[in-house]
Amino acid sequence: MRRLFRTFTLGLCLAACQPAQEGDPVASVTVGRDGPATPATPAPGATIASQVESACRSVIFENTPLTDCIASPERHRISTALAGSDGNFGSMAAFAATRDARTIAFAVNAGMFEEGGDPVGYFVSGGERLKELNTAAGPGNFHMKPNGVFFGTGDRWKVRTAEDFRANVSERPQFGTQSGPMLVVDGRLHPEITQDGPSRTIRNAVGVDEQGRAHFVISSAPISFGKLARFYRDALKVKNALYLDGSVSQLWNPATDRIDQGAPIGPILVVERKVPDDE
Repeated sequence: MRRLFRTFTLGLCLAACQPAQEGDPVASVTVGRDGPATPATPAPGATIASQVESACRSVIFENTPLTDCIASPERHRISTALAGSDGNFGSMAAFAATRDARTIAFAVNAGMFEEGGDPVGYFVSGGERLKELNTAAGPGNFHMKPNGVFFGTGDRWKVRTAEDFRANVSERPQFGTQSGPMLVVDGRLHPEITQDGPSRTIRNAVGVDEQGRAHFVISSAPISFGKLARFYRDALKVKNALYLDGSVSQLWNPATDRIDQGAPIGPILVVERKVPDDE
């Protein structure tokens, strides 16, 4: 289970550390147009930058560049897919080659996975549960409790801790993916994440704001868990945010011809336009 057992212990404050500081709310955020954050190559047939509006924006938070891609319930629908190397796609570019780029707002990697691309935790695609909720103890970021689930049906999307999900969600959603750790829980930083720890890598996450919009954030430079969590809490005012992954984090944004390359990925979150911009 290659992805599950890779742990960024330097960025997480374990039981022996002092309690994390909450930090001060951010005073300002610089926002611009989205551009490639990591080496990117257009997918064949996916060049539509002059035809559609980007759902992603570039943001500078505490001197760290981020890309914030926003899914709106009025304009978008969300689904999941698998991009594992075992009979599936294996890369964002391979996935993009199978889809009509005019219908896609953006897509991101959707959580941690095992060898072959199978998700480590709960995973639902098209209303079919492919993996049950994983509440087991273990090493690695996934098992930093609380971990959580991003899920939804129709235009209602939520992030809940895994325990909250198990206790309160009785109907299977149309899509769902489990990852960990939670970055923000009920408006507070995860208790075992430091404010700005020394472990830095490209990371991505998801959270839903008070307007019901899902913010998919990927860093354009190495970032700590704490800074990413504080961006959700302080800049986006998101009360519950879920870490998706690091190092392998990738984004496909057809509107800017961005398609990230890198290590093989597994689960994917796909945000589609309800009405293509050219219609």
